[in-house]
Amino acid sequence: MKPKVIVLKAEGTNRDEEMAFAFKTAGGDPEIVHVNELRSGKKKLSSYQVLALPGGFAYGDDIVSGKILAIELTSFLEEDLSRFISRKNTAIIGVCNGFQVLVRTGLLPFRKIGGLDVTLTNNDSGHFECRWINMKAEKSACKFTSGLQDRNLCYPIAHGEGKFFTDGKTLKELEEKGLVVFRYIDNPNGSLNSIGGICDPTGRILGLMPHPECFVRREQHPNWRRGKVEIDGLPLFENIVKFVKGAK
Repeated sequence: MKPKVIVLKAEGTNRDEEMAFAFKTAGGDPEIVHVNELRSGKKKLSSYQVLALPGGFAYGDDIVSGKILAIELTSFLEEDLSRFISRKNTAIIGVCNGFQVLVRTGLLPFRKIGGLDVTLTNNDSGHFECRWINMKAEKSACKFTSGLQDRNLCYPIAHGEGKFFTDGKTLKELEEKGLVVFRYIDNPNGSLNSIGGICDPTGRILGLMPHPECFVRREQHPNWRRGKVEIDGLPLFENIVKFVKGAK
């Protein structure tokens, strides 16, 4: 049976269809759901195995990026989120704006709903970064990076608030516990330790700024006509689907 994936959107979300397509291509059963459908009870988080938070500008990134959607989730759906992450057969991925939401809910990095241990803030360049970048997958606690550690990964980015920042103690803890999943080769935003993605201690909650969902077909790469292109985004989603299918 294909794992059910909820692709959660709000006003301003704009990468939900790409996220759903990535999971469908990887063998999942995605459904795009508006957050109001969860709040009203029309849809239940318990019906799904994967929670995917896509990119975009939820609620126009008012206050700071991802803040309002994070408040919605922690204020109205805290119990549902707690039950979801307590199940052993679930996974969460947040990309770009979704990553910003995960850190502002406290789900990343330490699963402390309502806490804030790290943040994503304005790029050092002072402007919106929209280009393809190179990164690598670290040996980490993440359950979804099998087969990616030995590759130079090429993903697109599109963000104005992507600089990963935290205090020295937390940064050391992230590194020592293997919670740094992705690291930029060419740091596009000034992130501390070139961090582009992190996970929680269980390895089942992942957040990253670059967009793997935008590279699940070779034709999505700007150089696809000029030679061999290795599809770097799809394996991540295939690993997530494989994990939840095999989890007990």
